Amino acid sequence: MAQSDDKPPVLHKLRLPEDGEIARWENGKLHVPARPVIPFIPGDGVGPDIWAAAAEVFDAAVRKAYGAERECKWLEVYAGGTAQELYGELLPRDTVEAIRYCSVAIKGPLTTPVSGGYRSLNVSLRQQLDLYACVRPVRHIPGVPTPMQQPDMLDVVVFRENTEDVYAGLEWESGSDEANKLADFLATELGATLRENSAVGLKPVSEFASKRLVRKAIKYAIDHQRLSVTLVHKGNIMKFTEGAFRDWGYEVAADEFADATVAERDLGETGSSAGKVVIKDRIADSMFQQVLLRPAEYDVLATTNLNGDYLSDACAAQVGGLGLAPGANIGDAAALFEATHGTAPKYAGQDKVN
Repeated sequence: MAQSDDKPPVLHKLRLPEDGEIARWENGKLHVPARPVIPFIPGDGVGPDIWAAAAEVFDAAVRKAYGAERECKWLEVYAGGTAQELYGELLPRDTVEAIRYCSVAIKGPLTTPVSGGYRSLNVSLRQQLDLYACVRPVRHIPGVPTPMQQPDMLDVVVFRENTEDVYAGLEWESGSDEANKLADFLATELGATLRENSAVGLKPVSEFASKRLVRKAIKYAIDHQRLSVTLVHKGNIMKFTEGAFRDWGYEVAADEFADATVAERDLGETGSSAGKVVIKDRIADSMFQQVLLRPAEYDVLATTNLNGDYLSDACAAQVGGLGLAPGANIGDAAALFEATHGTAPKYAGQDKVN
């Protein structure tokens, strides 16, 4: 784990609470003081509605657990519409640096325009803070309505790689000079011809990012006594990106966790794992069917970025919807927790979504 910088950042329009303290990474562990400063972004649309309700719950839980010994010192930071009004930009440096310095933060939903407009602020926060693991636990809460007959059979934790794949933002508009240049290069240098006026995007998947994501998923499975980690990929078609993600995942397990893991293919006739975490892999489209028909066979899922987005939402739908699905974006020196649903602007300010 990286160490937090002891020197406070230069913040232009924010002031850290004078009676608050900063959580610190020491020897790979987060040390939380009695009155930690926790930045929060209320978000757009219904974000302020859910934040107002959530803050009361958090504060009440801390009082119940610790009495007057501990207290959250909330620091509002800005992104999206409120940041545009205050700073003249959607994601000011103040916000990024405050989250980096305080180590832990929370946010409501932020608007991401479809097609035109600006790129996702959620993706920008993950990339700038290197929050490479999107962690989404999904299980049913008794009494919550769901479309499934046995929703309690699903109990998975999705580890989604957060910084690469098609979400890296390496894409160019149809007809742009950049898209045309890339198309010309592909045709002349690599013999790959695109249709005229194609929009073009790239899908980077690196060994470094894949292995650190799978490493975190395996560590989680070991630490929390989970039974298996399943590598979800589309390697039958995208052999050198998705397929490489699968292969690198198996390498991490074999090279770094040989005493604690076993590949599913090596279980033998008895199928016994001898108490080790079983490493599996499944094709992405098959995995969607598996979580519906055989959910009890899966535990921790490690996926590339786009597959993880789809799959975590599909799992959430099985237990009652995105409104009940927590999400965390975690790196080696910071974590940003979030609501996973959208902004639902037509319900904003009505105290209906809280």
